[in-house]
Amino acid sequence: MSTAKNVDINQRQEYDTEIQAIADYVLNFKINSNEAMETARHCLMDTLGCGLLALRFPECTKHLGPIVAGTQVPFGVRVPGTNLSLDPVKGAWDIGCVIRWLDYNDTWLAAEWGHPSDNLGGILAIADHISQKNISQGKAPLLMKDVLEAMIMAHEIQGVLALENSFNRVGLCHVLLVRVASTAVVTKLMGGNREQIMAALSHAFVDGSALRTYRHAPNAGSRKSWAAGDATSRAVRLADMAMRGEMGIPSVLTAPQWGFYDVSFSKLNKDQSVKPVEQRKFTRPQEYGTYVMENILFKIAFPAEFHAQTAAEAARELHSQVKDKLDQISSIRISTHESAIRIISKVGELANEADRDHCLQYMTAVPLAFGDLVAEHYEDEFHAANPIIDQLRDKMEIEENTAFTKDYLDPEKRSIANSVQVFFNDGTSTEQVTIEYPLGHRRRRAEGIPLLKQKFKNNLATRYAKQKSQYIFDLCDNQSALESMNVAEFMTLLEA
Repeated sequence: MSTAKNVDINQRQEYDTEIQAIADYVLNFKINSNEAMETARHCLMDTLGCGLLALRFPECTKHLGPIVAGTQVPFGVRVPGTNLSLDPVKGAWDIGCVIRWLDYNDTWLAAEWGHPSDNLGGILAIADHISQKNISQGKAPLLMKDVLEAMIMAHEIQGVLALENSFNRVGLCHVLLVRVASTAVVTKLMGGNREQIMAALSHAFVDGSALRTYRHAPNAGSRKSWAAGDATSRAVRLADMAMRGEMGIPSVLTAPQWGFYDVSFSKLNKDQSVKPVEQRKFTRPQEYGTYVMENILFKIAFPAEFHAQTAAEAARELHSQVKDKLDQISSIRISTHESAIRIISKVGELANEADRDHCLQYMTAVPLAFGDLVAEHYEDEFHAANPIIDQLRDKMEIEENTAFTKDYLDPEKRSIANSVQVFFNDGTSTEQVTIEYPLGHRRRRAEGIPLLKQKFKNNLATRYAKQKSQYIFDLCDNQSALESMNVAEFMTLLEA
């Protein structure tokens, strides 16, 4: 006769509480924040613009299109700025890929970081497909208001889970949170009930997480530019499976030995020892609402990893003082926060574009020398033609400012501060330029939003004729007009 010591207790339990909380949020929460809805509209503008700009880069566009050339898909998903029409899974992949390619879309920084607008790949794909299908059947399409609300919820799920749960410290990539957030909102858009949403979410977690290897020296590479597209497209696939009746995995997080917490979330103590099993779980300091969208960080000034945004801004401010004395610089001191040191401070050869746009020293050297930092500055040709960049990198000293680190983690501040000071061979120096809050921070909205809109106009102009660009801009700049437009009509407008 078997005993409890050598058998599993085969008793299925209720879904893990975190999965239930996410499902209840997307089903029941009512969005009443005008600030969140307006910010979501600005986020949509910015995110679409980032995707349009990425279409100029062959390394991005080579990934786009159907797996089998010539495939025709009924009610196919349109990829903005192209003439593609794809199945929802590949459509989500392509939209997510172009959104993320240039590292220019919004950012969330906490214990974990990431880019919540990555979820727009899955949201737009399924909303476009459903809307076209509904119209063909005489049913009401989804509206862009539904898209904006889904964006707010996806931002919130990804961002709140990131507040105190550091996936990067256990070697995992933040795109897991894209897959989780996209799965929840996409299943809802597809008409999923509570059980179906929870089932889909359980599979999002049981998939595990990509490693962060491709984001760090010496392996940083282009996968970081399409990983989020892959995650949001996987969400569409999992949502579809759940809607077809695929059973869920209720204790996917908490199952002893086999669950996500025990397998993948082994948090470390300060002495780097592994915490006890019962402590390997998510913490959630606040309920889901609209906090993340209201506080999202926009990349307005530079297409650069966000921990370096204020360093690049400080360097651009110093450009006029150093541009004619670059050969006389003895050292450059960058004071920064701990996360920047851990994630993007690197020396040695930078092998590719993805390596450069995740190097604090490179992203500071370019605006110091040239007065700006744009996507083309990461290209091999530009780097090779300007040896001054690496000469300046070699003169940089990186130090942590503990006050910067403290304010970075303070929920009332969420600063991303950097200081830059340049010293010359004759013993003189520039002043120390400190930027606490980047241009895309909530505290600089009044200054930043007009520039964000100009960024959108510029990006529209890379794909559309002047009249069409202006029409799209005016529509997106009008809250009520945008919210009331059906998704299929909006996506048709964005075709090349």
